[in-house]
Amino acid sequence: MRIATLLPSATEIVAALGAADDIVGVSHSCDFPPGVRQRPRVTSTTIPTDADSAAIDRAVREELAAGRSLYHLDVDRLRALAPDVIVSQRLCDVCAVSSGHVVAALAKLPGRPLLIDLSPVALNDILADITAVGRAIGRGDAAAELTASLSRRIDDVAGRTRQIDAELCPSVGFLEWLDPPFSGGHWNPELVALAGGRDAFGETGEPSRTLSWDEIAAADPHVLYVAVCGYDAERARADVARLARTEPWASLSAVRAGRVYVANGDAFFARPGPRVVDGLEQLAHVLHPHVHEAPAAA
Repeated sequence: MRIATLLPSATEIVAALGAADDIVGVSHSCDFPPGVRQRPRVTSTTIPTDADSAAIDRAVREELAAGRSLYHLDVDRLRALAPDVIVSQRLCDVCAVSSGHVVAALAKLPGRPLLIDLSPVALNDILADITAVGRAIGRGDAAAELTASLSRRIDDVAGRTRQIDAELCPSVGFLEWLDPPFSGGHWNPELVALAGGRDAFGETGEPSRTLSWDEIAAADPHVLYVAVCGYDAERARADVARLARTEPWASLSAVRAGRVYVANGDAFFARPGPRVVDGLEQLAHVLHPHVHEAPAAA
């Protein structure tokens, strides 16, 4: 089996199913598990990833408004790799190469490889995608074991949360971008609820959306949880530091109470794969440390 994974979550799913050695090509963003970094890259991006958050946001909006793709698929390299299976996505044109580009490329590839398109919007969808990938790559038993394990961990968190008085569940401003601010989308509001919070801005299954600082100030959530999409905690802390002395940030209740938390959004919240459950456990501990134990370091 020769597998090409065109987004990080697909790579992580295939690797978690024990098929990392079968991966012959990955996206430019794939970095986990570490061994995949040496695999041939079959995508690239026009997004200036080393720019500040406002500049990245402007570049993305301009490219999309002009009808241009944010990503390039190297069809020649993909053809040379001759994959049997390609795992792509049709959820978000900002996250990875679009399904339409992949479908167009299929006609140019030898043997017409099997295409698996992932489009999860909730936790159950992520588990279903793991099952689908496992079936397609001949790892059905491994997928069943993995989804059962992840489901148990989700249920454990949910069970502990049910013991918490509803009045003690804080409102949570889950932010997946800061300049401009964006709410957490898709599965992230579900994670907030499972962890014992009330998402102030997002709804499960709905995409993230741009927020105004006036809207954030009006909601004034008890907790701010910053998990910047596509970036690690260090980058997110840098963005938070730039906001530290600005208004209304400095006047928010969560900021004054010291309840601003920064997570590795790229690893644990933006990628719909097994590590989303790690993110759930981290979030649950932050919201209710006396109920949810600190998870093992990931």
